[in-house]
Amino acid sequence: MDEMMQSLQKQTDLNIREKANLIWEIATHLVGLFKPHEYGKVILPMTVLKRFDDALAPTKKAVLDKYEELQTKHVVNNVLDASLCKESGMSFYNRSKFDFAKLVADSDNIEANFEDYLSGFSDNVKDIITKFKFADTVKTMADGNVLFLVIQEFNSRKGDMSPDKITSADMGYIFEELIRKFSESYNETAGAHFTSRDIIYLMTELLIAPEKDEIVTEGCFKTAYDMTMGTSQMLGCLTERIKAINPNAELTCFGQELNEETYAIAKADMLIKGGNVSGMKQGDTLSDDAFEGYEFDYIISNPPFGIDWKKDKACVENEAKLGYSGRFGPGLPAVSDSQMLFLLNGVKKLKEGCGRMAIIQNGSSLFTGDAGSGASEIRKYLITGDLVEAIIQLPNDLFYNTGIATYIWVISKNKAVHRLGKIQLIDASKCFVKRRKNIGNKRVDLSDECIAIIINAYNAFEDGEHVSGGLKVESKVRENNFFGYTKVTVETPITDENGKPVLKRGKPQPDKSKSDTESIPLLEDIDEYFKRNVLPYNPIAYMDRSKDKVGYEIPFTRLFYKFTPPRKADEVFAEFKQLSREESDLMKEILGE
Repeated sequence: MDEMMQSLQKQTDLNIREKANLIWEIATHLVGLFKPHEYGKVILPMTVLKRFDDALAPTKKAVLDKYEELQTKHVVNNVLDASLCKESGMSFYNRSKFDFAKLVADSDNIEANFEDYLSGFSDNVKDIITKFKFADTVKTMADGNVLFLVIQEFNSRKGDMSPDKITSADMGYIFEELIRKFSESYNETAGAHFTSRDIIYLMTELLIAPEKDEIVTEGCFKTAYDMTMGTSQMLGCLTERIKAINPNAELTCFGQELNEETYAIAKADMLIKGGNVSGMKQGDTLSDDAFEGYEFDYIISNPPFGIDWKKDKACVENEAKLGYSGRFGPGLPAVSDSQMLFLLNGVKKLKEGCGRMAIIQNGSSLFTGDAGSGASEIRKYLITGDLVEAIIQLPNDLFYNTGIATYIWVISKNKAVHRLGKIQLIDASKCFVKRRKNIGNKRVDLSDECIAIIINAYNAFEDGEHVSGGLKVESKVRENNFFGYTKVTVETPITDENGKPVLKRGKPQPDKSKSDTESIPLLEDIDEYFKRNVLPYNPIAYMDRSKDKVGYEIPFTRLFYKFTPPRKADEVFAEFKQLSREESDLMKEILGE
């Protein structure tokens, strides 16, 4: 992106923040009636409603005229819906005579008129209003004499959300900013609801990288799914990127979200875009899969990590009993962390022969769980099935709600020939630009240059460093077997008074107090490893190969570790003496001695 485009993007970001701040200022009318952590229950649904109102404004009269005409003909509901949607030019409508302007013109009857206005929406919008649990909120505002004031404020310049002035993408970012403010006032985890767009842009580039040239020349007709969609910004950014590459490309989006309020915003956003509203589902992905049997071209998701799946335990375990016909056939991770369940859900839903997934995980998915454990078996399934294409370590402090190490896993059911049997690891932990102002735990960003360097490393698919303007990433490519190991049980026999092993039926008897294990890489000969690393230190030891277990882990940190030799003792001592002299001089100056 050139300097002019970067400048325009910064101005757009500023405008979005300013718009969100103006909207949030409306909450000043709620002081005393609502607690600060409840302001979002008013601001978010009212923002959605005003967006709908502004979008429907140009065709409002035509819809009312058509409704009046159809009323005299007593048409059935589905015909009525189709006709009014056609007049509105949207996949929704409002047949009430009221809009925000007319509501403000009659302050004496604001509650009754507003109820009429809400009841005039099509059923798909009423579902959104229900998910916001807005009826009780309206009653509280009316009883507290602030309903009129809030509607009046949303009808002012600060509440203007006409689609010709605010694009759908920017509206999504305004929702994002409002949710962040709501989450902060609620002392809630903002990052549980959305992922910042710099991360999403990197994920989208990784998803489309192998077929980008094809999309440019031929377009595409593909499907995308986000299993924890939040406000659907990941799907929005993926659509935006593909459309930027080829305006004729088509992407049909599907998503599921547990939180009712964020689901309502996602559905509202999709309605405004005229997208696949029926593909937006509310519910728990792990225990109530809304897309059983579906397969998708792309999956993009940032599932919760460090969150247990206790409430889903019965449903998950029942599905695991189905084996590979269900989603959790390879194994189950520890109940304390659900992220690998989402990873398996995604793998199950990728189209055979072409599906690609970019999914966020924390470090535990790389190594947690011993050989034979559920987590290790999941890694074994992914790696031996040649599904893991690349893993990218992101910088710390990139997310709103966590500062820990995070990774993008790129899963593919159609690896390029040169990638078959191999996994690429990319360390991008030092590739970032610092923010001027922190947002929660987010202290750094991925600039366009950062993303370009990471994608260059991905495309190069080789060991080496990629450096540009002080930014650096490092890539390593390893065979799948590199990540596997055999956990071998090493026994020391019970010995007699002469130090000779005690035999029973010709076999040595193990001293259970001295049992040990060795994790031997699959790429090494087990007997040679044993001779070299065990027998020199315990000549009577032997292996019980009946207890062998094969495990898989991805030692990301160890692979990219750079040894830094400690400073020499005389250098440290010299620095210590210098600091002591400086301290002595400073004390003399302070005490006047």
